Amino acid sequence: MPESRPSDVDEYIAGFDDAPKQDFLRRLRDLSRANAPTAAESLKWGSPAYSLDTILFVFAGYSKHANFVFTPSTKDAFADRLSGFDTGKGSIKLYYDREIPVDLLAEMIAYRIREFDVDGVKWM
Repeated sequence: MPESRPSDVDEYIAGFDDAPKQDFLRRLRDLSRANAPTAAESLKWGSPAYSLDTILFVFAGYSKHANFVFTPSTKDAFADRLSGFDTGKGSIKLYYDREIPVDLLAEMIAYRIREFDVDGVKWM
């Protein structure tokens, strides 16, 4: 975890201690931007967040893994495909030494955007 409070996502990623973690987090950022191109990128609770009129999703890096966090309803909609992952209330744990499930996360982002646009589901 970065030691000082970053002011933007570039600083957030640069604050990690090694290149593989930084690369992993950059790939999560690229995935986020590609699949939610109209979402505003900012830091919420010190982590990268993507929002329209509400937060859509957040990712955060830790020492051994990153978390990608959606609403619990988005995570629950994909429960059958998340059985191989460690999950929390709305989070999916992504280990740095494993492949990023790009297609799954892209589908989850699309679902979350629809959930907000169509159903009006706000952040937790």
